Amino acid sequence: MASGWSTPVDIYCERTTAALWAEPLNAATNAAFVVAAVAALALWRRSGRRGDWPALVLIAVTALVGVGSLLFHTVATRWAGLADVIPIMVFIVVYLVLALRRVLGLGLIATGAGLALFFAVSAAMPALVRLAPGPWASSQSYFPALIALVTVGAIGRAMPAAAGVRASADALLLAAGLFTVSLIARMADLPLCDALPSGTHFLWHLLNATVLYVLLRAAILHRAAA
Repeated sequence: MASGWSTPVDIYCERTTAALWAEPLNAATNAAFVVAAVAALALWRRSGRRGDWPALVLIAVTALVGVGSLLFHTVATRWAGLADVIPIMVFIVVYLVLALRRVLGLGLIATGAGLALFFAVSAAMPALVRLAPGPWASSQSYFPALIALVTVGAIGRAMPAAAGVRASADALLLAAGLFTVSLIARMADLPLCDALPSGTHFLWHLLNATVLYVLLRAAILHRAAA
């Protein structure tokens, strides 16, 4: 019997057995993250800003998101779950720092405070979700990222800022809208399982890959506050 990090994980509608390819749609759609990373890399190369290493790091992390998620939807164990979650969390934290610096033009101390606030909201989220249980509980770790996108985007949009900052703020708000739809698809996977045996989690992958590309494009092209 498997135990510890090799414990099998079965939390998606599409998986009905422990077989490696029991989630064909969920596994295959991870290619969207690699496509997003390759497209962003091509944009980064064309942009003439090859010294922009933070954007390049985010591009690499986007590719790792696809690899980690592929592992989780094939191997489907606890350790593969970590391979899935860690790159996503790294992208969120690095991008938040970049957005606070480039979109809002914050200094190091203010950026640190913003990051601390994000972690505080993340820590409080499980308690908040317990007050109102529902299908959103399984996606609670992503709500702070949505809140951050909306907050930074809205503040940036309201600032009397340069065109580059305004464009970045608009991109963050667009990403927030797409991410909202993506979260709905993620939360609907198990509740709609009887009606849709393939589930809806694969839509989470496709929409999230789009979200990451929108964010990468903004990071590459708009640096007015950097």
